[in-house]
Amino acid sequence: MPVKMQGEKPVRSGIELASLSDLGCQRENNEDRYSYWEAESDEVFRTRGRLAIVADGMGGYEGGQEASRIAVEAIEEVYSSTLDGDPQSLLVAGFRAAHERIQELAREDSSLHGMGTTCTAVVLLRRRLYYAHVGDSRLYLVRGGDITRLTRDHSYVGRLVESGVISSQEAEIHPQRHILTAALGAGAEVSPDASEEPLSLETGDVLVLCTDGLWGQLTEQEIQDAVTAHPPARACRELVQLARKRGGPDNITLQVIRINGDAAS
Repeated sequence: MPVKMQGEKPVRSGIELASLSDLGCQRENNEDRYSYWEAESDEVFRTRGRLAIVADGMGGYEGGQEASRIAVEAIEEVYSSTLDGDPQSLLVAGFRAAHERIQELAREDSSLHGMGTTCTAVVLLRRRLYYAHVGDSRLYLVRGGDITRLTRDHSYVGRLVESGVISSQEAEIHPQRHILTAALGAGAEVSPDASEEPLSLETGDVLVLCTDGLWGQLTEQEIQDAVTAHPPARACRELVQLARKRGGPDNITLQVIRINGDAAS
């Protein structure tokens, strides 16, 4: 069973981080990808903070893997190499660069035609959260006794919810809930959702970035219970195990970030 695990990563103080990507029970390859970046230089770290990304590729055996890889690498490259600009604008620039690179490779290689990827990326800087998002990979905030989804699904079912045709509870079990209406690499242009203002973070807050292979098999309450009761590494393992027990029809990927003590950056 191909599993890629990051336990308590060697990151600067202020957070606990764990990430896990699992093939699931029915797929032959893993088209998900994730990354975590923080600058080696303390000076750059003070201005750029931390960057975490999850992506869920689509478009066949090779296409999905390529699309998610390009997305993660492009966003990380744009964010880490650009000295000017605020975190939010850099995230959006990274998404647009990823979109263009995916389309460029698809034009060069006909076997990759139609590939694309979801993507959710967050920046943590001076106790503030910035994020950008395309597709149906999700970002949750767990604070106190509540879990809040900060992203909206760019999907057919998501549109039904926004138009009032079905409820958010009905959407979670709708058979067409995984049909996307937006993805990096798809369409002429990309317009990622982005936080209008940074969100202030508090000690004890937990952020969960995850692909639909996780949230499609679990309830939000189950996600909240796991990350509240356990350290990030154990929470990752338990959530993936539960998704697999429910059939694991898709790749399962998540990152869990707990805000600790002095999270100055």
